[in-house]
Amino acid sequence: MAFRRALRRTAVAGGGAVAAAFGLSQLMEYRRTQARLAHVAAEAELKVPYADELPSRQTQLAALRDTPEFDVLVVGGGATGAGCALDAVTRNLKTALVERSDFSSGTSSRSTKLIHGGVRYLQKAIMQLDYEQYMMVKEALHERANLLEIAPHLSAPLPIMLPVYKWWQLPYYWAGIKMYDLVAGIYCLKSSYVLSKSKALEHFPMLKKDKLVGAIVYYDGQHNDARMNLAIALSAARHGAAVANYTEVVRLLKTKDPQTGKERVCGARCRDVTTGQEFDVRAKCVINATGPFTDSLRQMDKQETSNICQPSAGVHIVIPGYYSPDNMGLLDPATSDGRVIFFLPWENMTIAGTTDTPTNVTAHPIPGEDDINFILREVRNYLSPDVEVRRGDVLAAWSGIRPLVTDPNSKDTQSICRNHIVSISDSGLVTIAGGKWTTYRSMAEETLDAAITSHSLSAEPCRTVGLMLEGAKGWTPTLYIRLVQDYGLEKEVAQHLASTYGGKAFDVAKMAKVTGKRWPIVGKRLVSEFPYIEAEVLYAIKEYACTAIDVIARRTRLGFLNVQAADEALPRIVHIMGKELNWSQEKRTEELEAAKKFLYHEMGYRSRSEQLTKTSEINLDYQEVVRYKNRFHKFDKESKGFITTVDVQRVLESINVHIDENALHEILNEVDLNKNGQVEIDEFLQLMSAVKKGHVSDSRLAILMKTAEETLETRGPVTVDRSGGGV
Repeated sequence: MAFRRALRRTAVAGGGAVAAAFGLSQLMEYRRTQARLAHVAAEAELKVPYADELPSRQTQLAALRDTPEFDVLVVGGGATGAGCALDAVTRNLKTALVERSDFSSGTSSRSTKLIHGGVRYLQKAIMQLDYEQYMMVKEALHERANLLEIAPHLSAPLPIMLPVYKWWQLPYYWAGIKMYDLVAGIYCLKSSYVLSKSKALEHFPMLKKDKLVGAIVYYDGQHNDARMNLAIALSAARHGAAVANYTEVVRLLKTKDPQTGKERVCGARCRDVTTGQEFDVRAKCVINATGPFTDSLRQMDKQETSNICQPSAGVHIVIPGYYSPDNMGLLDPATSDGRVIFFLPWENMTIAGTTDTPTNVTAHPIPGEDDINFILREVRNYLSPDVEVRRGDVLAAWSGIRPLVTDPNSKDTQSICRNHIVSISDSGLVTIAGGKWTTYRSMAEETLDAAITSHSLSAEPCRTVGLMLEGAKGWTPTLYIRLVQDYGLEKEVAQHLASTYGGKAFDVAKMAKVTGKRWPIVGKRLVSEFPYIEAEVLYAIKEYACTAIDVIARRTRLGFLNVQAADEALPRIVHIMGKELNWSQEKRTEELEAAKKFLYHEMGYRSRSEQLTKTSEINLDYQEVVRYKNRFHKFDKESKGFITTVDVQRVLESINVHIDENALHEILNEVDLNKNGQVEIDEFLQLMSAVKKGHVSDSRLAILMKTAEETLETRGPVTVDRSGGGV
């Protein structure tokens, strides 16, 4: 088997010289001009058959079944697979793509959300004099600039602070970050700079002050990874590729080459996961872009093939937005075990991660409690003691599997470079493995170049540099204002639609229903604290969403931001999808349960709920126990030893507070460990102990009972005069 290390072949090597020849303003203008020229070149003479409306999933499946032979069949709908499909179809190759789950359902939706060259990879390249790793960083920095250009609605530059706590580290880190700028050359987003201690705290007030010397700020890109992946896949579909999610490869099709007598891969037997129907998809070339599942398809081609992919799990957590500034990230360059932790604002929340541990390949990775607590400990090391980092503030957590390429005997995943390899088997199966999210486009270009050469395909040169992705056309930074003015959407909702759908946001707004309120005029939210609206569920179906999980995880990002909010939105999402797709009641129940299971296991709901269990210790001192028992007995007037919704409702009515009965059931159910419809005194004390330790936060029952108690104490006893007399 011939392996080819993937090195960039486009002309980025002279970036540093160009940067030196220009001043900063001229440099930026040069870069913009180059980007415009690239865009013009990419768009020139490209036909977009489905510019107005995407073909339905059924139409796509029919194309897969009925087309006699494709030039290229891509297996895998992650960033790399979608990138391969877009590259192929824009070279005028007849292209198909199949994905056994949803687009971006695997690693591509579970990243750190950064578009970056890799500061730590550059450090290793310099320290180890590794030219290949240096070129990988250089390639990634070029791709970073291109990605920010072709999807400006989904991505943006992000300043990242590197706090320094020892004087000698300041020049060391400064030199490293300046080298990062230098390697980027004309693709440098903004020049890095040094901050004094006072300025660092002004920008990042949550930072630990003790022994802080100063900080260095550099720039990388940030994006909405799942939406970016989807934009690539939809762009391929608009250009004429037949793409279908929930379509798995059952086996590879082979035929004998009449000249050599050898077996050659000539397509795949596929199965529509939603119906079970099987059909053949014939293709001159099959590309394996299945990420962590790379070896599964390679062994489908040849059973005794050895593994080339060593998976590594990376866990991330999401905590409330108040833990970080709105426009500044943080990098911990040396954690307690030598790893790197990012602490970044994302979608008005804060994302922290990642870990790096060897793992087994699975379609449903689960975030471990040890990894969650490791990230929390590292975050605490960098934040002020005034900021209490609580386990209960983890709103969501997930694990993604990195498809690292390595010697199968290696066990140290931390030292593995995330470069990629392109391999071609004896039977002609083309495999693209490894790599980074940022370099998906150049990886796809490399893969298609190899496929065209090895299979003698007639194709045009690559045209994806500068090719604008789904939604980029028509987007401007002020587009949201038109949405507010033309449709009567809330400002926050309009900003969200513009940054998620770009120029297609108007199509979503047209589907939004009238609220019946004075303001907003249209756009009913799925949950009150997030800007996702019901119309997005309908639009998600047009974007090939087939399940409720597709909507909460990848069309919107609600499941990644707050599992409880996603859980609350699920019944409404299932209702809207069920009505649109004519689901039976049995199907609706099945969808609801599957989505709840996804949130429970894969999005960290299980870890969150297990912070309060029947075996939780009560760690309260005597005065606290007395205080909380007194609070409990204000609701348990009959001294039953437990409270029900009736008890809580009675107290609330006495202070003129009204809560819907269903909502009250949900509030008590969060604490009702026995699930017997009531909260015992021990369960309440376990709750308050968990709140004290930070294992549980934002408990609605705890806050409600405390507020009610304070209101009762403030009002005091009702006098006879105020009660209107008596007998």
